[in-house]
Amino acid sequence: MSEFNINPQEISKILAQTLERYQPRLDVEEVGEVVEAGDGIARVSGLPGCMAEEMLAFPPIGKRTETIYGMVLNLEADLIGVILLGDFTHIEQGHPVRRTGKVLQVPVGDGLLGRVVNAIGQPIDGRGPVDATESRPVEAGAPNVVQRQPVKEPLQTGIKSIDSMIPIGRGQRELIIGDRQTGKTAIAIDTILNQKESGVLCIYVATGQKMSTIAGVVNTLREHGAMDYTVVIAASPSEPAAMQFIAPFAGCAMGEFFRDSGRHALIVYDDLTKQAQAYREVSLLLRRPPGREAYPGDIFNLHSRLLERAAKMHDDLGGGSLTALPIIETQLGDVSAYIPTNVISITDGQIYLESDLFYKGIRPAVNVGVSVSRVGGSAQTKAMKKVAGSLRLEMAQYRELAAFAQFGSDLDRATKKQLDRGDRLTELLKQSQYCPLSMEDQVISIFAGISGKFDHVPVDKVQEFDFELRHFIHLKHPDIPETIRKVGALDAELTEKMTTAINEFLPLFEHSHHQAEPQPQAQ
Repeated sequence: MSEFNINPQEISKILAQTLERYQPRLDVEEVGEVVEAGDGIARVSGLPGCMAEEMLAFPPIGKRTETIYGMVLNLEADLIGVILLGDFTHIEQGHPVRRTGKVLQVPVGDGLLGRVVNAIGQPIDGRGPVDATESRPVEAGAPNVVQRQPVKEPLQTGIKSIDSMIPIGRGQRELIIGDRQTGKTAIAIDTILNQKESGVLCIYVATGQKMSTIAGVVNTLREHGAMDYTVVIAASPSEPAAMQFIAPFAGCAMGEFFRDSGRHALIVYDDLTKQAQAYREVSLLLRRPPGREAYPGDIFNLHSRLLERAAKMHDDLGGGSLTALPIIETQLGDVSAYIPTNVISITDGQIYLESDLFYKGIRPAVNVGVSVSRVGGSAQTKAMKKVAGSLRLEMAQYRELAAFAQFGSDLDRATKKQLDRGDRLTELLKQSQYCPLSMEDQVISIFAGISGKFDHVPVDKVQEFDFELRHFIHLKHPDIPETIRKVGALDAELTEKMTTAINEFLPLFEHSHHQAEPQPQAQ
């Protein structure tokens, strides 16, 4: 039997090295307790190290079979106010609450395109889990002045009256405001449909909209092939107020991912009135002091910190952009109410929709006199800028004359001519829903209008004339729209070509419609 040689020094050395490498692994969890719960909020005690906007986990206990998450909104001396993001019916006094150590985050990335998710990024379209490898906090600071650059690239809506007179640029915040049922969502949806060939990715945030309405929007987007580049975030009235409050911030975080990766994104907040009401609800439940119309004192900050995140980034940071189209619902056209004035002061212009115009059949019902874009011609191509300047002037003169003409019967020839031109331009700017037009088609239509080619066309035939004219030019003179699209400007040669093409079409239209009219029968 062989003898073992034991070297005490070697053993001591190994033990010393092991002790040096030793790290205690203690799983320490901070656990609090629910003091009171109800109506979508909970008050929690025993978590002194908690952060503002931190996610807290309410693990399964009793009748609750899954973990519910909440977000810290109030940090008081002895209690924490938490808004609950999920089914809160089985959260009761005495239940445990655990810290996660993370602020509220949502999944972001290309895997969300084509999906319908809730306010915290969980899929609700029945198509399995979302393929997202990255998360972002719902709250983030807005880019500073150095990180931004001026808004100068157009974001085409495909709507003649907007692209010509109230242009929107990439990185802008343009408010859509009007009473209920005046076509606010229709403008936003048409803008999303028009991004099909532009490479702009879209996020549609439905806050406080009925699920049947949201399903209708999703079906429309799917039918037109727009869901391929769109994310829909749904927070219906049946969900807790906290979800309706968080949804726009979650959508913004998803949009910022595209913006910061050097791409262009468009986000529609439909609508911020409902978000403000949801925030008022949770604030009152958390016993925050109410201010004007019972809204909390930081209601302006709620919308400003959300909308300030829309930006056109500097080229050194990728040159991406996030364009925001917030929607606000007014009561009986009162734009001087609290929330409308707040959001008007934050945004870079507003598209004002008027009920009277809507009921007269002028759709989209845009009141061009009140609507404004504070970016203006910087966000237009040279071709559109050239024709739109004359259009804006013509429409302004028409509105002024129309107001006086209703009181007088005797009108001179020049006034009557101006009114007739205005009637035809108003008719020309009407547009059906889900029919956005390309920039070159809009330029052709508006050029024909301001150059007086519609002056002898009956008002009820203007839409037909416009459609057939565009079809004729695409068929017989395809180089005209092609040049406008590529060059983006109108020079003397192109203007001459367009005038010749329209003059060529005029007798064809008159002849076809003269033939179509029923001939009087001989007695």
